Amino acid sequence: MSAARPLLIITGPTAVGKTALSIQAAKALNGEVVSADSMQVYRHMDIGSAKVKKEEMDGVPHHLIDVLDPWEPFNVAVFQKLAKEAVEDILSRGRLPIVAGGTGFYIQALLYDIDFQKTEEDGAIRRSLERLGEEKGSEYLHAMLQEIDPESAAAIHANNRKRVIRAIEYFRLTGEKISLHNEEERKKSSPYDFLYYVVTMDRAALYERIDRRVDQMMERGLVEEVRRLKAMGCTRDMVSMQGLGYKEILDYLDGVCTLEEAVYVMKRDTRHFAKRQLTWFRRERDTRWLAQEDYHYDSSLMLKKIQEDCEKEYQWK
Repeated sequence: MSAARPLLIITGPTAVGKTALSIQAAKALNGEVVSADSMQVYRHMDIGSAKVKKEEMDGVPHHLIDVLDPWEPFNVAVFQKLAKEAVEDILSRGRLPIVAGGTGFYIQALLYDIDFQKTEEDGAIRRSLERLGEEKGSEYLHAMLQEIDPESAAAIHANNRKRVIRAIEYFRLTGEKISLHNEEERKKSSPYDFLYYVVTMDRAALYERIDRRVDQMMERGLVEEVRRLKAMGCTRDMVSMQGLGYKEILDYLDGVCTLEEAVYVMKRDTRHFAKRQLTWFRRERDTRWLAQEDYHYDSSLMLKKIQEDCEKEYQWK
């Protein structure tokens, strides 16, 4: 494949250090960053999404950050469309697109140009499944999925009701398991000439970082941020408010739990999320792993490795 359409991916679990490395890579390789994060796309949601700050960007252009309001829906198909446009724009100016973020399904959708048009969503099926979820709970829906598509049930957490419903809906519309469809899509070749890095670190060190990050979010005013969003009319059923940190603080503000309980759940669920992210990336092909401990937790050493690969294999400089 020609190096005419290069793409650099820097991903990994939450709090692992992707942001700093992607900015360093952009400065070193004449690049611009395309965010593959399901929350940083929203305006007014800065603290809970750990959104990259203007000063952290260090002059590097960032795409897909602050482009939607919290009440606007955002999903993988919307991401794919916006990301493809951003990548083409960056390439047209002779610069290197660097996709950075931890949403593995989004990265896969861009990388292999997954087709989301095959099955239009069916409003009636979706609404009936949503009602069923409200009446009988997430575990009930997950058990339904387990029966028709055990592979998807294993990959999708019961609490991720939106994806559980989508998988059941897909089966009802097509008679095919969505896991089989995704597997076929994953075998597609990429329209990009890419290098795909997964940054990781020792699990205990990562979990410690996650706990510290949650504490910092609280210190920076996460409760006030969620209070403002609530005053703007944001409710729990919005996609944006399903994000880690937001739904827990919303529960606290609604009197469902104490602040201490909300923080505990945030830390616990973020650790579980990081574990699921790593499981996802292990299943992906053509990934190159950068373990922080192998590079003495020094992002400049990781950058050196990326630069060497770029120059050796693709003559990107």
